[in-house]
Amino acid sequence: MKLWDKNIQTDRLIEQFTIGKDRELDLLLARYDILGSLAHITMLQSIGLLGKDELQVLAKELVAIYRDAEQGSFVIEEGVEDVHSQVELILTRRIGDTGKKIHAARSRNDQVLLDIKLFIRDEIQQVVGEVYTLFKLLLSQSEQYRHILIPGYTHLQVAMPSSFGLWFGAYAENLVDDVLMLQAAYRISDQNPLGSAAGYGSSFPINRKMTTELLGFGNLNYNVINAQMSRGKTERVCSFALASLSGTLSKMAGDICLFASQNFGFLKLPDELTTGSSIMPHKKNPDVFELIRAKCNKIQALPGEIDHIWNNLPSGYFRDMQIIKESFLPVFSEMHSCIDMASYAVARITPVEEVLGDSRYQHIFSVEAVNKLVMSGLPFREAYRKVAMQIQEGTYLPDQQVVHSHEGSLGNLCNTEIAAKMEHVLSLFNFDKKDKACQDLLNRNDGK
Repeated sequence: MKLWDKNIQTDRLIEQFTIGKDRELDLLLARYDILGSLAHITMLQSIGLLGKDELQVLAKELVAIYRDAEQGSFVIEEGVEDVHSQVELILTRRIGDTGKKIHAARSRNDQVLLDIKLFIRDEIQQVVGEVYTLFKLLLSQSEQYRHILIPGYTHLQVAMPSSFGLWFGAYAENLVDDVLMLQAAYRISDQNPLGSAAGYGSSFPINRKMTTELLGFGNLNYNVINAQMSRGKTERVCSFALASLSGTLSKMAGDICLFASQNFGFLKLPDELTTGSSIMPHKKNPDVFELIRAKCNKIQALPGEIDHIWNNLPSGYFRDMQIIKESFLPVFSEMHSCIDMASYAVARITPVEEVLGDSRYQHIFSVEAVNKLVMSGLPFREAYRKVAMQIQEGTYLPDQQVVHSHEGSLGNLCNTEIAAKMEHVLSLFNFDKKDKACQDLLNRNDGK
């Protein structure tokens, strides 16, 4: 079944090539397609294109199909082109020609636009919740291990004293920036495109503000051409936010791989978190963190992939957009697993105490020595040269007392302020509005 069928037989090879993975990927969009149809028919009834009895029958069946999709029993049958066609096919089987009326005043173009935006909203909400779990864990670890000093590096050379309090806290605060990026992606996704049809609007007197409210959108894509142009751009912006988060997770995983190696020895990984070698019986490999790093690096390539497909297209719809779905829709599943695994694994690593007792790190306190001379009245450049000469002559004796008091330093981690910063960012999302609107839409039409 095809919504555009005109009794013309399409070449089988052409049909297979053009449908691509739509039937498989559209299962991810099924619930959202049905929600969109519920809002759309409610609006159609309000402008006289559906009778009240027709609305009641259609809505009841759509909710029943939604429940099937929710439980995983919704399928797109062989020979059916996409989720839109499957939903309409089920309706016509159950209630006859009335089922065909749901397509009035819209196109597959704005249907899939809407589906993707509804999908993104829910997926971002889940990602934000998972990030917040990891954020709280990192801040807790920062507080718990704030007293354990470790080397800080520049150019991968021993530089200055750091601590696990600083290290854990740094990744926690980094996640705040990632959630800000996710918020931008959410706001761009949280605009209703429904009613733009093929990108040029409709001659029906539709009420686009009504569907915006029914689906709990924060705003409306007013200009219908702009609504169509949001296809691809929305996914691109969202992919940048996911890439930012992936960069944080990848860097953290890379640090852990380094810190857990024998040459560093700053962290201990429990046996159950490691894998072994097929020929070296002593090996305990940090595969979980290596895979987080690799998977997140792969996600960071997604914006470029979308750019190459979308960037030079003129305004209007093109089938090129279908290919973006193949890379974009599955990325959230990968993202969820990486965040969840990062939280699981980071909670089980153990920092090693007294790392700085090793003589190889004695010069790490040289800046402290310079600063103490400056505090006693010596100009900084003279103090610097004096300590440098002591190091060269082998007479430098480190004083391992480190006193840092400014905001964000070893002695003043500002974890409370970092937590407040995250809470503020989280408060700017309107997940409750979305959730309530969609639940109300289902409840008012549920036949139970």
